[in-house]
Amino acid sequence: MSHRELYCDVCEGVAPFEVPPCVDGHGADCPELICTGCGAAVVLVTAIAVPATQLADRRRRQPTRRHAA
Repeated sequence: MSHRELYCDVCEGVAPFEVPPCVDGHGADCPELICTGCGAAVVLVTAIAVPATQLADRRRRQPTRRHAA
Protein backbone atom coordinates (compact mmCIF):
# COMPACT_ATOMS: atom_id res chain seq x y z
CA MET A 1 0.00 0.00 0.00
CA SER A 2 1.17 3.50 -0.84
CA HIS A 3 1.28 6.18 1.90
CA ARG A 4 1.00 9.96 1.60
CA GLU A 5 0.74 12.73 4.16
CA LEU A 6 -2.16 15.10 3.49
CA TYR A 7 -4.27 17.50 5.50
CA CYS A 8 -7.29 15.73 6.99
CA ASP A 9 -10.36 17.90 7.68
CA VAL A 10 -11.69 15.44 10.27
CA CYS A 11 -8.40 15.10 12.18
CA GLU A 12 -7.75 18.84 11.63
CA GLY A 13 -4.10 18.28 10.80
CA VAL A 14 -1.63 16.49 8.58
CA ALA A 15 -2.10 12.74 8.71
CA PRO A 16 -0.88 9.73 6.76
CA PHE A 17 -3.27 8.53 4.05
CA GLU A 18 -3.07 5.16 2.38
CA VAL A 19 -4.50 3.67 -0.78
CA PRO A 20 -7.06 0.97 0.06
CA PRO A 21 -7.24 -2.22 -2.00
CA CYS A 22 -8.54 -0.98 -5.36
CA VAL A 23 -11.22 -3.07 -7.04
CA ASP A 24 -10.98 -0.90 -10.20
CA GLY A 25 -7.46 -2.08 -10.98
CA HIS A 26 -5.69 1.26 -10.39
CA GLY A 27 -3.17 -0.26 -7.99
CA ALA A 28 -0.93 2.35 -6.31
CA ASP A 29 -2.32 5.03 -8.68
CA CYS A 30 -5.84 4.71 -7.23
CA PRO A 31 -7.39 8.17 -6.69
CA GLU A 32 -9.09 7.02 -3.48
CA LEU A 33 -7.21 7.55 -0.21
CA ILE A 34 -8.11 6.72 3.39
CA CYS A 35 -6.87 8.62 6.47
CA THR A 36 -5.12 6.16 8.75
CA GLY A 37 -6.09 8.26 11.79
CA CYS A 38 -9.85 8.54 11.43
CA GLY A 39 -10.77 6.59 8.30
CA ALA A 40 -12.01 9.61 6.32
CA ALA A 41 -11.96 9.00 2.58
CA VAL A 42 -10.81 11.45 -0.10
CA VAL A 43 -10.70 11.18 -3.87
CA LEU A 44 -7.88 12.92 -5.72
CA VAL A 45 -8.89 14.59 -8.96
CA THR A 46 -6.41 15.21 -11.71
CA ALA A 47 -6.75 18.08 -14.12
CA ILE A 48 -8.31 17.01 -17.38
CA ALA A 49 -9.15 18.98 -20.46
CA VAL A 50 -12.86 19.78 -20.54
CA PRO A 51 -14.43 21.68 -23.44
CA ALA A 52 -15.56 25.18 -22.45
CA THR A 53 -19.12 24.39 -23.51
CA GLN A 54 -19.35 21.68 -20.86
CA LEU A 55 -18.02 24.06 -18.21
CA ALA A 56 -20.56 26.69 -19.22
CA ASP A 57 -23.39 24.15 -18.88
CA ARG A 58 -22.38 23.50 -15.26
CA ARG A 59 -22.81 27.12 -14.21
CA ARG A 60 -25.70 27.85 -11.93
CA ARG A 61 -28.58 29.21 -13.89
CA GLN A 62 -30.24 32.38 -12.60
CA PRO A 63 -33.99 32.04 -12.13
CA THR A 64 -36.10 34.09 -14.52
CA ARG A 65 -37.97 36.92 -12.85
CA ARG A 66 -41.58 37.37 -13.69
CA HIS A 67 -43.42 40.63 -13.33
CA ALA A 68 -47.08 40.96 -12.54
CA ALA A 69 -49.20 42.23 -15.41
